[in-house]
Amino acid sequence: MHNAMALFSRKEVDIELKNFTTRNFEKPDDCKDLEQIRFYVRELCLKIEELEKRFEYVPNSAYSLLAQYNSQQNTILSKDFSDTYK
Repeated sequence: MHNAMALFSRKEVDIELKNFTTRNFEKPDDCKDLEQIRFYVRELCLKIEELEKRFEYVPNSAYSLLAQYNSQQNTILSKDFSDTYK
C-alpha cells in the first residue's frame, strides 16, 4: 500500500513539473538567445530545489530538461565563438 501511495505522489509531482514547464518555458531547441536560456536554467534550478524540499523527490525529466537547455546554450556559444574567430 505504501509503495502505491509513493508512486501516486511521484506521478503528481511529475505532472506538476510538466504543467509548470509547459506553461512557463519554451522548448530548448526554440531558444535562440543566451539570456533566455540562462533565465530558464535559473528558474528550472529553483523549481528543482523547491521539489526537493517539498517532496524529497525530483523527476528525472527535470534533469533531462536542464541538460537540454545546457546543450542548447553550448551550441549557441560554440556558434558565436566560431563566428567571432573565423
